[in-house]
Amino acid sequence: MTRFDPINGRFRARQAECDKDIAAAQALRALAFHGTDVPVGLDHDQFDPLCTHYLVEDRDSGTLVCCYRVLPLANGADIAGSYSAQFYDLSGLSAFPDPMVELGRFCIHPDWQDPDILRVAWGALTRYVDDKKVEIMFGCSSFPGTDEAGYLDAFALLKDRHLAPEHMSPRVKAPQIFPYADKLRIYPPDAKAGMQVMPPLLRTYLLMGGWVSDHAVVDHHMNTLHVFTGLEIRAIPDTRKRLLRAVAQ
Repeated sequence: MTRFDPINGRFRARQAECDKDIAAAQALRALAFHGTDVPVGLDHDQFDPLCTHYLVEDRDSGTLVCCYRVLPLANGADIAGSYSAQFYDLSGLSAFPDPMVELGRFCIHPDWQDPDILRVAWGALTRYVDDKKVEIMFGCSSFPGTDEAGYLDAFALLKDRHLAPEHMSPRVKAPQIFPYADKLRIYPPDAKAGMQVMPPLLRTYLLMGGWVSDHAVVDHHMNTLHVFTGLEIRAIPDTRKRLLRAVAQ
């Protein structure tokens, strides 16, 4: 069993050990992405058996407060088999020569707001990335709901500061998108307002030097707008690497 258990911390992270653990993660995913009004039971798909699942739990009660899954890829030649490749043309990353990992279905229980949850989750992920010698992380970062109106400042901020390098930029593949880089090309973002509505996971990616697609996919099944997000490990600032690895110890 792989466990990440910060000394004196309220939360601990561990890999799922059995079907019961994975079912608990799938139930949390259903709650986080679909809410209590949609009786979907468990959120699951064909990628679950291929992934390593992580659970973040409250140490005292054992309550599951966060989960995510990781899909390892040997290099860019395998990226067409990723979850994200269903929605984005990722041919620009197909020549990437080094190990990659896709981070997926990241969610935090809606009743838990403690920032240490995200810190512990990233600590466990940092250990995984270091152990597997991963050189790029990627995934779909989701905004709740499918109406872009409440996120215009966030999308404009992404357009101004965080678009993918041209040679890696994901191309359009999904049938329904919000082409925000085009639609908001003369929209001046309010940076403070944009960061306030930026999803926590995406905000963390950006702080580490992550970049995004120039369009968001409208995903009615998951009730989200999501952007492809990439993070090259070598691009993470040294000070932030030290902080992450300090948490991961």
